[in-house]
Amino acid sequence: MGSFRGHALPGTFFFITGIWWTVKCLLKYACKKHKRTSYLGSKALFQRIEILEGIILVCMALTGMLGEQFVLEGPHLALYDHKEGQWVQLLSWHHFTMYFFFGLLGVMNILCFTITSLPTSLTKLMLSNAFFVEVFVLYNHTHGREMLDIFVHQLLVLVAFVAGLVAFLELFIRTNVTVELLRTSFVLLQGSWFWQIGFVLYPPSGGPAWDAMDHGNIMFLTVCFCWHYALTFIIIGVIYALVTWLVKSRLQRFCPSEVGLLKNAEREQESEEEM
Repeated sequence: MGSFRGHALPGTFFFITGIWWTVKCLLKYACKKHKRTSYLGSKALFQRIEILEGIILVCMALTGMLGEQFVLEGPHLALYDHKEGQWVQLLSWHHFTMYFFFGLLGVMNILCFTITSLPTSLTKLMLSNAFFVEVFVLYNHTHGREMLDIFVHQLLVLVAFVAGLVAFLELFIRTNVTVELLRTSFVLLQGSWFWQIGFVLYPPSGGPAWDAMDHGNIMFLTVCFCWHYALTFIIIGVIYALVTWLVKSRLQRFCPSEVGLLKNAEREQESEEEM
């Protein structure tokens, strides 16, 4: 993790996952809004999607775990060096633990949608646990570091905590598209901010890192953090437009008569609301 690639990898994972969760959330919302969209809105399709998502999450977690352990400077599964009398690469073990809990989320996704006796809400519980573990690990990750390093990681801790809190609320507020999109916005923000940390602390161009004691850098990164969050809503808006267009175009192609009935029903509902 102490490199640009080490921050770009989890950043990419979070960003891809955030985009996918946004697409899935909006797809469910659009299908529910339009009542039926042939196989596109079927329950069986979404169950298969959840299982595939779990497999991908497990693969991502394994990639991160193996990368942290078996890079050249990694601990190679050694936790304590008895000859030297010291711990081995504890920062890599921090990241290994973070990836491990997101891997458990993938396993829970697979189990909950293949074993009907398990409640699907367990996936939300495991998701919130994964975020809270990430918060705990990252909070205790910057002891003895310089001011700028601590600051950018504190912002990441804040985002992960809010994401975990929203995921926990989803246990009690189900099928609420607004709450789900709020959670995905924080996941996207984590992904982009991991990349930003990589550029700040480990510039890929090989140039010098940012001055860690310059308060001006912290002032700028505060504004930059807000820009990153604004970017997540732009991404969500674009995805919403694309998903809505996809669902409507599929309806018009395969269910033209149904589209007419839905439009008439929507007009009747609007007229009733006006009255």
